[in-house]
Amino acid sequence: MTNFQVYRKTLSFSFVIFLVDLLGLVLVGGCATAGFFIMSQSTEYALVGLVIGLVIGIILAALLSMFVANRFKAAQIAMMVKGVTEESLPDHSFKAGLDEIKGRFGKITVFFLITNSIKSVFRQIGRGINKIGTAVGGDTGNAITSAIDSAIQTLIAYLCDCCLGWILYRKEVNSWKAACEGTVIFFKHGKTLIRNIGRIFGMGFLSFLLIGGAFFGLSYFIFTLMPQGFASLTEELAKIFASDGGEVPEVLSNPTLAMLFVAAIIGVVLWSIIHSVLIRPFILVGVMRNFMAAGVKDLPTEQDFAEINNKYPRFGKLYNKI
Repeated sequence: MTNFQVYRKTLSFSFVIFLVDLLGLVLVGGCATAGFFIMSQSTEYALVGLVIGLVIGIILAALLSMFVANRFKAAQIAMMVKGVTEESLPDHSFKAGLDEIKGRFGKITVFFLITNSIKSVFRQIGRGINKIGTAVGGDTGNAITSAIDSAIQTLIAYLCDCCLGWILYRKEVNSWKAACEGTVIFFKHGKTLIRNIGRIFGMGFLSFLLIGGAFFGLSYFIFTLMPQGFASLTEELAKIFASDGGEVPEVLSNPTLAMLFVAAIIGVVLWSIIHSVLIRPFILVGVMRNFMAAGVKDLPTEQDFAEINNKYPRFGKLYNKI
């Protein structure tokens, strides 16, 4: 199967995950709003109610993500793994994915607990690379460090998904050992990592330019049809800042800059949503294929575990839990 065929047959999971995440946001907003109105007899109590409702909403959203969204995510990854390792998928991939993880909920839940341990190992690379920014120093060095951090966090998210795929693939071993094996695959196969980096950031940047740029341009064009609205908005904002004795930022006093700013925000937000639902799963299939091929061809050994442990002590904490 090609990457696109695997992607197409597993895309339905992405839409369901998006709907579950959207429901989580609605829960957070709904609980916060309910708390505000329930205790709205005074401003002080209303704010307390807002905070309490917000906390309850966040807890409910977290539980929804843990027990519902993660289940669909694991099912999707299980089907991706099946597609790239067996080169075939059943016709009804959505049902097959849920069947694949049936009875393995405990293992999947353990994985999401393991994730923090895996991330701590991967972050050790980041701390080493970030020395580049520290060496440069100043604002430039901080910008370099920030960019490296963002890139590493993006890469770690993909690698954690690959580790979950490896755990689901290695059915005969416990989750902690499979997670260690997945971590070793990452460190051991530099060429695979390089291909993955190119795929992740190349396609991610391209999607940002095309999708984010398109929505930015469209939003700005629409705003130019209603310039009076932004003129009135910036005028009111200028009055508010003036009444407080503060200096008005140019982006809030210049209607054209305000239009550009709002259009940019809309472009980034819509790109982020579309990228996570439609583009990221396609990138993940390609990354998963490289990752799984490397692991199957060269299964990690105890010697590999020892070598990684010598280089990255945090790996030992993960390995000791096997």
